[in-house]
Amino acid sequence: MSAHVADKTALHLTNLFADLEALRAGIVEEGEALVDQWAPWIRRADFAPAARNLACYLAMRRRDLCTLQDELTRFGLSSLGRSESRTAESLAAISALVARAAGVPAAQQPSVPSRADFVAGNQRLEEECLRVFGVPSAQRRTRIMVTLPESAADNLDFMTELLRRNVEAVRINCAHNDEKTWGAMIKCLRRAEQDSGMHARTRVLMDLGGPKLRTTRFDTSGEKHRFIAGESFWLARAPSDVPAGERAIGCSLPEVIGQLAHGDPVWIDDGEMGGRVSERRHGAVRVQITHAPSDGKRLKADKGLNFPASELAVPALTDADLAALPFVAKHADLIGYSFVQGAEDVQRLQAALESAGRRGTHAPALMMKIETRRAVRNLPEIIVAAAGRNPTAVMIARGDLAIELGYQRLAEMQEEILWLCEAASVPVVWATQVLESLAKQGQPSRSEITDAAMGVRAECVMLNKGPYILEAVDMLADVLHRMEAHQRKKTSRLRALQSWQALF
Repeated sequence: MSAHVADKTALHLTNLFADLEALRAGIVEEGEALVDQWAPWIRRADFAPAARNLACYLAMRRRDLCTLQDELTRFGLSSLGRSESRTAESLAAISALVARAAGVPAAQQPSVPSRADFVAGNQRLEEECLRVFGVPSAQRRTRIMVTLPESAADNLDFMTELLRRNVEAVRINCAHNDEKTWGAMIKCLRRAEQDSGMHARTRVLMDLGGPKLRTTRFDTSGEKHRFIAGESFWLARAPSDVPAGERAIGCSLPEVIGQLAHGDPVWIDDGEMGGRVSERRHGAVRVQITHAPSDGKRLKADKGLNFPASELAVPALTDADLAALPFVAKHADLIGYSFVQGAEDVQRLQAALESAGRRGTHAPALMMKIETRRAVRNLPEIIVAAAGRNPTAVMIARGDLAIELGYQRLAEMQEEILWLCEAASVPVVWATQVLESLAKQGQPSRSEITDAAMGVRAECVMLNKGPYILEAVDMLADVLHRMEAHQRKKTSRLRALQSWQALF
């Protein structure tokens, strides 16, 4: 290298060091300000370091660092892309190396973080996983959760088969059945554990039903009509709110109809039909259909409703949830919280749990189900409010999110949720339609296998019920075991590849 090129490189490195130090100072300052805002929510001392790291990560990701990342890559220092669990430490390590390469005097060089400090975030995440999900299988790091069918209440053989496959958690959907059935499921699970001589306790997630937005029918006279794009119908509180002779359907939470604005999108039945509010009147809105199957779509009862652009004033904790909470608080290891949209919702659940007698170290872990635009926007405060007092996990509810955000944004958003949760040392549950075709029909699709493999980036993968659920567990366990040899979160482990060994 010529002296001129060496001098130019040294100057470039010196300027790069100055940019890194300015960046580092700004991130730490903004991060500390965020931590101060969050202080009233943080009661768990072991969550405080994770909250500080999350605050620094948010401060860093509010900046566009593409140019800086390119420059670091040029010098073989591209590590900011894996700084989720160690934001300040990554910045310090890079800055220290650039300072040495630039010849900055030793007294002005940042200290290189110790190995213990550098891996502390990973350790915090592992500890939170143990609190929430218990000890993982010896064959894999990523846990498997299975939704229990109603028949599991008295099917000891089924529970035994789940345990034999090292399923770490089971889910009880409290939107269905009652306390008698839920209790029978748990009793059957514990009996299977006892009979199997298991010492580890399988975790039980009890998933609160939440405010379910569903279609309701005023009558069945128009149920045979198949709606197509261009037609319209009324979404109304009551039949009396509908213009005479017009087709209409009701809503399980009629109070939300008055909260819909002109132009708001409306989606029905997991996005199979969609439209926009084209007219408002007392107690009803007209929905102009913009999306429907080519052969039309019937408006039936008990189909999901989504209003992705509407700011709905709907409590996440319903009267039915509050009625079930004493039982849930007593029996659940983990409580699933549907429709959570902000810190206030989290605090309501925590207060209700305290009223039910579960507080402090005796409180169950919480699982925040991220399924709306508002929840995505408020994710940092949801995480801090929950994990500041309870061991916490986050579920990426991909079915609702796809409708709320648009299918084209789902892949991007699930990545961002994974990043934020890792920064906060909060485990993630990868959910919705994982190996769905296999569980229900006995044969997976090719894309489902790729999707299941992506689950290795989460801490737990959830399977829904189906007649072939045991085969789905076997397949998922095998896929996770293989992928974990190559991948940990976003990081490639660079295990030696064996497939082409014969070529060398």
